[in-house]
Amino acid sequence: MTMTAEQATWFAGTFEKLVANVSQAVLGKQHVIRLTVMTMLAEGHVLFEDAPGTGKTSLARALAASVQGSHNRIQFTPDLLPSDVTGVNIYDQKTQQFNFHEGPVFANIVLADEINRASPKTQSALLEVMEESRVTVDGVTYDAKRPFMVLATQNPIEQAGTYRLPEAQLDRFLIKTSIGYPDHNSTVELLGGASLRDRSKALSPIITTKAIADMADLAATNHVDTAVLSYVSRLTEETRNAPQTRLGVSVRGALAMVRAAKVWAAAQGRNYVLPDDVKELADVVWTHRLVMDPEAEFSGATPEQVISRVLADIAAPQQRA
Repeated sequence: MTMTAEQATWFAGTFEKLVANVSQAVLGKQHVIRLTVMTMLAEGHVLFEDAPGTGKTSLARALAASVQGSHNRIQFTPDLLPSDVTGVNIYDQKTQQFNFHEGPVFANIVLADEINRASPKTQSALLEVMEESRVTVDGVTYDAKRPFMVLATQNPIEQAGTYRLPEAQLDRFLIKTSIGYPDHNSTVELLGGASLRDRSKALSPIITTKAIADMADLAATNHVDTAVLSYVSRLTEETRNAPQTRLGVSVRGALAMVRAAKVWAAAQGRNYVLPDDVKELADVVWTHRLVMDPEAEFSGATPEQVISRVLADIAAPQQRA
């Protein structure tokens, strides 16, 4: 059963209420907030490449407070172990049994701060839970909470003592974006309320986590015409054939675009996806999935340029299939 026009209107109204609520804690960043809420409803994850002190923790807390969800923050460091992320079995001498102690990954919103500072072994501890929403410890599988979203951050300036995220892990992030510094007026407003160390504590919940899960299920039923699906497929194929890339957008990347476009269209009150939705999301959904050719990269080519050229070369469909 596909989403109806009435359901799309309700979805858009609830989406805007969520964005407006989070915007009370993260000032002047409505577009980034919209992308983050969209990612949560598409059941994906966000990678923020940002300088410190731009409001990433505030965004995670505000989002969790708005959906009556739990929030955990993991500070990734070189000595962090996989069990510090997923949890560990501890032997209880009284019961003579092993009891599983959940790690911080068992929350609705997980902030993985400076994820590229941990070793690849620890980074990989997030792979299963990000892809399948479950954790396996000592052969026993535990389901993650729903909704579940990882907000990972990495500092683009300081690279000393960091481990570059492998392509397989980057591909598991639905979008990659940055918050950036607020504009002048928002900065003045933030400075005026400097006594409020955590603005998210003043937020009232807008919706429950159960309702968020229902919204995600509803968004998944949004209609995508075959012509739009063909358009997405042609775009991804073109990124693979581009001379500037060694690795183009994967099938997982194409699926991620369809999931994101369904939510993005519903957030605008439509029960159908347009090619313009794909164009609008192409940069944030696809650029981090491209592996550039070293010579082309040395010559100044960027993933953004490749995506821009592909969008210009492949004509969008003008009518339904």
